[in-house]
Amino acid sequence: MTTQLAEALEVSLDYLVGSTDTLLERSIVNRVLDIQKLKENEKQHVFALLDAFLKQTKLQSIM
Repeated sequence: MTTQLAEALEVSLDYLVGSTDTLLERSIVNRVLDIQKLKENEKQHVFALLDAFLKQTKLQSIM
């Protein structure tokens, strides 16, 4: 029943029961699940691109 409630509210069980205060966006979670289905070398490409973007964004925020 708790799982159904979390799904209806589109939150994780951890968030629902107060184990975390991080609310994950459903669209992001779905993308991560899609990435997990990729071949290993394809995952590495996605992560390299993501890492480069995040690094650039962090650098820009401190300048």
